Amino acid sequence: MTLSQLVYVVTVAEKKSMNRASAELFVSQPALSSAIRDLEEEIHTQIFSRSNKGIVVTTEGEEFLSYARQMVQINQMINERYTEDKSRKKKFSVSMQHYSFAVEAFIELGKKFSMNEFELAVYETKTFEVIENVRNSRSEIGVLYLSDFNRKVLNKIISENGLEFVPLFDCGISVYLSRKHPLAARAKISFAELEPYPCLSFEQGDKNAFYFAEEVLSTLDYKQIIKANDRATMLNLMVGLNGYTLCSGIICGDLNGGNFVSVPFDTSDYMTIGYTKRKNMPLSIIGKEYVQILKRYENQTIKESV
Repeated sequence: MTLSQLVYVVTVAEKKSMNRASAELFVSQPALSSAIRDLEEEIHTQIFSRSNKGIVVTTEGEEFLSYARQMVQINQMINERYTEDKSRKKKFSVSMQHYSFAVEAFIELGKKFSMNEFELAVYETKTFEVIENVRNSRSEIGVLYLSDFNRKVLNKIISENGLEFVPLFDCGISVYLSRKHPLAARAKISFAELEPYPCLSFEQGDKNAFYFAEEVLSTLDYKQIIKANDRATMLNLMVGLNGYTLCSGIICGDLNGGNFVSVPFDTSDYMTIGYTKRKNMPLSIIGKEYVQILKRYENQTIKESV
């Protein structure tokens, strides 16, 4: 087994095509196919299922690929740190649930590191895709939350994908709403008081189970629910329909403007903000810096509802 073979199978899995992978790798398709067949014979495992419709990773192949990706990523990190041409841009990517504070932290990161040296990417997306992007090494870090309700299920999914969850801080739950909302001036808001107003929730696509919800306490019996698929639409609905959502309550005025407030929700529940990463894989220098920036937001959270 060689590193080149591991790079080959990882690239084929990403491209889902021998033709596209061979073009990406600058290797002839016969040579690529032969190298992968030799590897499959060596490890006594069929990694890919081949048909007229294309290439699909087998169940056994998925397990092998989880290890192969780690080896390829470690090799890339070693090359970037010790052997590669320093003029080549280093890459850093983060995926996240729809958190303005995580975007704000990314902006601060971008200001600290020269764009001439780094190629940065950010994906604000669905919960499952946050996990999937880290598993596939599309992102180094995935920012999300755990709660008493989703903790067991998400930790299981995270672990099964060769990842780990690293907590950053705990925070109380807040109601996030427009400054013009009738309840905006309250010191604390109860669930009963929210009943006349629509609860806003981010659409999770075909992974729409309660434990994938970005809004904490997703199993409460809401009388009105409106789904949205991006943060700008969510904010418009808060203003236009007096909608609300339950979240960490961290306010980023520079991004969302001064038109929104967070009010403590009347509950003893809390949420843990953290990030997922590849298990036993050290963070890059820029990844560590991003995590340090995220930790500062603990000072902006409401520790408990009083």
